[in-house]
Amino acid sequence: MKTTLHIQTEARDQMVEVTHRIQEWIRSINFQDGIIIVNSLHTTAGITVNENADPDVKTDMLMRLDEVYPWNHPKDRHMEGNTASHLKASTVGHSQTIIVSNGQLLLGTWQGVYFCEFDGPRQRKCVLKAISTI
Repeated sequence: MKTTLHIQTEARDQMVEVTHRIQEWIRSINFQDGIIIVNSLHTTAGITVNENADPDVKTDMLMRLDEVYPWNHPKDRHMEGNTASHLKASTVGHSQTIIVSNGQLLLGTWQGVYFCEFDGPRQRKCVLKAISTI
């Protein structure tokens, strides 16, 4: 089973928590045990699992990624001018695999799933694929 989440981002760099949307889909299909693959369909956006309790974590992560991969670096040759967004997406990664047990995402107390926008704002897509292990 699979579905597509449509995500409208609001900034050039943004982390959008999608944990609840994933969990709702799991409930809607009555998926009990297996894995969920969360996959970004974009070369300038990624997926990560990180802390969802303190919003400063997202702020700090985006700030530090900007420090490592600044926009408009004088040596960048990509004509679109978004080399930094490609580097950030490659660093974060395009997908995550999350265990589902008894119909629940198996995440730690402070963990959430984030769609990471690095070249927005844009309309984006994220595919969820449920794979049963029973």
